[in-house]
Amino acid sequence: DGRALRKLPVHVGLVVTEEEPSYADMASLVVWCMAVGISYVSVYDHNGIFKRNNSRLMDEILKQQQELLGLDCSKYSVEFANHDKTGQVLNCQSTLKVLSPEDGKADIVKAAQNFCQLVAQQQRTHSDLDVNMLDNLLSNTHGFPDPDLVLKFGPVDSTLGFLPWHIRLTEIISLPSHLNISYEEFFSALHHYAACEQRWGK
Repeated sequence: DGRALRKLPVHVGLVVTEEEPSYADMASLVVWCMAVGISYVSVYDHNGIFKRNNSRLMDEILKQQQELLGLDCSKYSVEFANHDKTGQVLNCQSTLKVLSPEDGKADIVKAAQNFCQLVAQQQRTHSDLDVNMLDNLLSNTHGFPDPDLVLKFGPVDSTLGFLPWHIRLTEIISLPSHLNISYEEFFSALHHYAACEQRWGK
């Protein structure tokens, strides 16, 4: 199915704004992302429930991999990227990060601290700080490309703190709920993304 799309996002953010997140439905979304060839997946809910219970989510993903992909499962390995590890080698088809509100803010704080250290060491001056410099500092801290697409689930018209800097050029598609979501709804959202013309603020 992924090959049938004109363009495929490299990094998809799955943002749940609903109060009761479903591990089974989120696991289905992650496995579908893997199956169509998406390299990076971020899972986010504003209460940090998935992050606090990431082993439960991973168990559900591995179970659904077996059920949905069967014998093909070995081709679709997933790496669970622990946010605290840096310089991790990404050597598999899909890499998953589970995020909560403090992650986006912490990245920006860390980037600011790194820049201040460079100024203190006289490797940079305060006037060097611009959009590109902050981009470079942030890409060094979070290790993922910026999301091309965010699928936002729920009635709230907000991403509720999901990577505030990284999504300034991201296509955001709202879906009513992640509960009992079908593959057809998911693929329709990818189709919508593939058809959209991104003007990058022009």
